[in-house]
Amino acid sequence: MRRRCEAMLRGVRVPDPFDLDEFCDEVAARRGRPLIRRPVPGLSAEAPCGMWIGTERADHIFFDPGTSPLHAEHIVLHELSHILCGHSGADAAIARLFPDLDPAVVRRMLGRAAYSDVQEREAEMMASLIRGRSVRTPRNALGRVTDALGLDRW
Repeated sequence: MRRRCEAMLRGVRVPDPFDLDEFCDEVAARRGRPLIRRPVPGLSAEAPCGMWIGTERADHIFFDPGTSPLHAEHIVLHELSHILCGHSGADAAIARLFPDLDPAVVRRMLGRAAYSDVQEREAEMMASLIRGRSVRTPRNALGRVTDALGLDRW
């Protein structure tokens, strides 16, 4: 799986030092359409903490705003990885975003089904590989504490 993910990342520019905005711009440019990130209260440890919905006009990535910046970054990278891997599911959190719509109607509109466990593992591997390709600045002890406390920009 790691080799397959590394192969999919060939040719994808990962900013070094890492900058999530720049990486999102890279993915948007590759897809030829806007990529919109939005915090959505209600996504949490008890529910999916992130979700990607691709429409004809844009890719939308939703993430839990109640987590640390470092975790939020990883959530966004995980969802970007689903895009880069060519996955097509997002069923698990649809009801949270569209509580007044029949889930079958939403699935039909989006033309997607749930991710498999293999796809979830692949997205996790890809997210880790993306982040591992660059250096977070600063890398000293103070920088790591700042990251852990969520005090730096993600």
